[in-house]
Amino acid sequence: MPAITGRTEIALSVRDIEASAGWYQRLLNLEQRYDFTGDDGLMRYICLIEPQTEFTLCLVGHAANTGDAFDDVATGLDHLEFLVAERADLDDWAARLDELGIEHSGVKDFDYTPNSMVTFRDPDNIQLEFFWRAPR
Repeated sequence: MPAITGRTEIALSVRDIEASAGWYQRLLNLEQRYDFTGDDGLMRYICLIEPQTEFTLCLVGHAANTGDAFDDVATGLDHLEFLVAERADLDDWAARLDELGIEHSGVKDFDYTPNSMVTFRDPDNIQLEFFWRAPR
């Protein structure tokens, strides 16, 4: 079977592509890779990259977007997790979210697993998580 690289590129449809691009750039310190609009003007694509890991987040604006917020119980994406290396990183991310005025859950520890996380939502209501997976 052919191998995959392990790099991740995610594309999310959003209501306001410029607002979402700015929000993700501020939160994750991403750089814009490119901004493309189709010849017919029906779709705009802004791709952002984290230069060290090459994690790529592309935001897609469709002219036909109805403006509805994301619904995580509909078929499709449920949430997006960003894994962190250390449990203490979650405290740093919670502080960063506070600094940016982004509402979040605080660091959540569980009684059923040693993992921990911080949950929050983007401008389109997509649930995001900073997630620490305890070593096995």
